[in-house]
Amino acid sequence: MDDTICAVSTALGVGAISIIRLSGEDSIDIVNKIFEGKNLNKVNSHTVNYGKIKYQDEIIDEVLVTVMKEPKTFTRENVVEINCHGGVATTNKILEILLLEGCRLAEPGEFTKRAFLNGRIDLIEAESVMNLINAKTEQARTIALNGLNGEVSKKINELKKRELEILSNIEVNIDYPEYNDIEVLTNQKILPKLKQIKDDITEIIKQSYNGKLIKEGINVSIVGKPNVGKSSLLNLLLEEEKAIVTDIEGTTRDVVEGQIVLDGIVLNLLDTAGIRKTDNTVEKIGVEKSLNLIEKSDLIIFVLDNSRTLTPEENELLNNVKNKNYITVINKCDLDTKLNIDDLNLKNVIKTSAKEEEGLELLKQKIREIYSLDKINVKDLTYVSNSKNISLLKESLKYIDSSIKGINDNIPIDMVEIDIKESCEKLSEILGENYNENLINELFSNFCLGK
Repeated sequence: MDDTICAVSTALGVGAISIIRLSGEDSIDIVNKIFEGKNLNKVNSHTVNYGKIKYQDEIIDEVLVTVMKEPKTFTRENVVEINCHGGVATTNKILEILLLEGCRLAEPGEFTKRAFLNGRIDLIEAESVMNLINAKTEQARTIALNGLNGEVSKKINELKKRELEILSNIEVNIDYPEYNDIEVLTNQKILPKLKQIKDDITEIIKQSYNGKLIKEGINVSIVGKPNVGKSSLLNLLLEEEKAIVTDIEGTTRDVVEGQIVLDGIVLNLLDTAGIRKTDNTVEKIGVEKSLNLIEKSDLIIFVLDNSRTLTPEENELLNNVKNKNYITVINKCDLDTKLNIDDLNLKNVIKTSAKEEEGLELLKQKIREIYSLDKINVKDLTYVSNSKNISLLKESLKYIDSSIKGINDNIPIDMVEIDIKESCEKLSEILGENYNENLINELFSNFCLGK
């Protein structure tokens, strides 16, 4: 991190302004060499300065340059932001000049990575930066902002602090048992504290599933035989003609995607190819993709045709979805009933007519019920919403459970201490206090350039 990096921080294209960001020890010196205006080395920190970018006697653009001197910057390094006129040619020209003058093009997420490595933010706050950029709903934005503001980190730090206090007292009593004025933590005194920590971690994990739901949404696959109305149902949910609808079986041969927001939760809708035996190579690939999506989806909408009898293939499909979250949609209820489902023991049955646009609200209400969307607390959105962090919380909980079991089994306190230390390590890993370099590189590689 000894070099100076630069990147375009705004979307590249036609616009009013573009922002080019630099970070590193030489940021101010490099920009000062091509800036016609005040001497940037002598201006106050956190000031905006008017002038022109000039290179080899050519005026490149009229700009505003913001100078921010270390350590009170996002990266805790010298940071300079050049506000130039928007447009591909001007922006790229200034970026090219900066590279010629000694900058290196930043890697995706490298500014945020430097903020993390320099101790400006912890790992939860770093991940929240990307979550904020990707937020598609107001709830997702609030979760990301709370993570960025350190609210989530406070929860994890508070748990870690309580574990460290227990460990500290155990260490004192192991090393200095003759000190009568130091509280002697017997197993019975430790146990209530560990049980409370267990309850608190369990509650955070429970809430975190809601956070993951808000951040990532629900992956919903619409499956069924050809021509039962899957594409019509998708179009009805999206309120647009996204999928082609015909009376010809096998019209949908690939996955058609769309999104809607239900009570602040994004539904990622996937209309799959009709599942049937076929000799058509392209359609066969579509059917295989549909079957694979069943395994990966959070929710299945299993569509049956009210005007046709049940087929062996639909019975087989029902066996594939019965152990997952699914809603059975009996479509085409505007036609004469030939479908008999009395002996099938189906769950969450909704009757619809996509043609007549009937039953849509019943379907949405069923989704609300399955995921208890009305019970998600939108007032205190301080959730852990990252799958990796939820997994680490579960591991931390596992070690607390083990320490509680050890106490109940009268295991020596120094053995119980090992489990508590392991739990504490997992909490530290969530905060990024101990981390795997490859994991960190992978995390920040998913960020956009300039962030």
